[in-house]
Amino acid sequence: MNWLVKEEPQSYSFDRLVADGGTRWSGVRNPLAQKHLRTIAEGDRILYYHTGTVRAVVGTARAAVAAYPDPADRTGRLWAVDIVPVAPLARPVPLDAIRRIKAFAGHPLVRMPRLSVMPVSDAQWTAIERLARV
Repeated sequence: MNWLVKEEPQSYSFDRLVADGGTRWSGVRNPLAQKHLRTIAEGDRILYYHTGTVRAVVGTARAAVAAYPDPADRTGRLWAVDIVPVAPLARPVPLDAIRRIKAFAGHPLVRMPRLSVMPVSDAQWTAIERLARV
């Protein structure tokens, strides 16, 4: 399965993920994003998207383990996943370019700007890779 996760670069940039060698992806509060997060499996591919002023896919990562209950959540309702970097994109793929990709018509990235974890199809993944090489 493929996923897209979003983060403000000032909070936790892709460069920092690379420098750290990985991180626990936690703190997700939105119920739909939590639903997606719970289904992430070990080895799943992840597009890393910078929000805020950047608004672009900037790198790829993968799930190091399957999602698990967030140890920092005392309620037992939230989940987390450990992710590790794979590679930065050759060039960032901005949201404006993504909006023009037919495969992303109706996708949560263009419809639900606040959603921080969402699935990505193989066709959408390939389209992002193609734009990153242009």
